Amino acid sequence: MLCTLDELRRKEVIDVKTGERLGFIDDIELDISDGTAKRLIIYGGSRFFGIFGKEDDVVIRCSDIKVVGREVVLVERSETCIREESPKISEK
Repeated sequence: MLCTLDELRRKEVIDVKTGERLGFIDDIELDISDGTAKRLIIYGGSRFFGIFGKEDDVVIRCSDIKVVGREVVLVERSETCIREESPKISEK
């Protein structure tokens, strides 16, 4: 089954272990050397209108994808790759 990035972005991602709705795919990480997709990225939402920064991005390895359906992507995340820290601004 072939799927474009535009089609993927319209699918909701759900963790099959917890039933948690993770959100919709915002970006994809590609390995240019072998032409494969490595990770799907769901950007974290802003906290309180962006005043308190944003939530961490959810990064899903393509090996964690179990099923790509018509409307959803079912994943089984490993415990080590649940959330990725957003870059923090260092205080002086």
